[in-house]
Amino acid sequence: MKTMQPLILILIAQTCCAALLEAQSPNLIGRWNVEIAFADGTKRSLRFDAQNAGKGTLLLLDPMLSKWGPATPSEAKWAPADQNSVTFSGTVEFPIGNVGRDAGTLMFKGKFETESLITGQVEFSPLVGGSPSKTGTFKAIRARGG
Repeated sequence: MKTMQPLILILIAQTCCAALLEAQSPNLIGRWNVEIAFADGTKRSLRFDAQNAGKGTLLLLDPMLSKWGPATPSEAKWAPADQNSVTFSGTVEFPIGNVGRDAGTLMFKGKFETESLITGQVEFSPLVGGSPSKTGTFKAIRARGG
């Protein structure tokens, strides 16, 4: 009986530690380089800076912005979803040629593939006009030092 007690305690400790490890999801906080591929074939790049308390910023990275001037970060929000999943969203203004901008909200729903890679679905909902939403996929890679 005396040899069974330590064995039982070790098994309980291992079970508790395993449960704690499984419950922890990867940490989103940091800088992410995000590549978007919409179903219509257009591609976009942006940077997502995830901060504490579900806050963050989105910054569009687009060569067309050289004609408009530098992009400014917009407010973003994020939240953990199911285990290893996350959602984040924010507003952006995609340049349209030399004359216009397509303003809307991006909603990302992704899953951590590794600690430094998130993949998933994205939807762009225009803020004005009768344009339909666009859907696609995204890949977010943690930036070095981020």
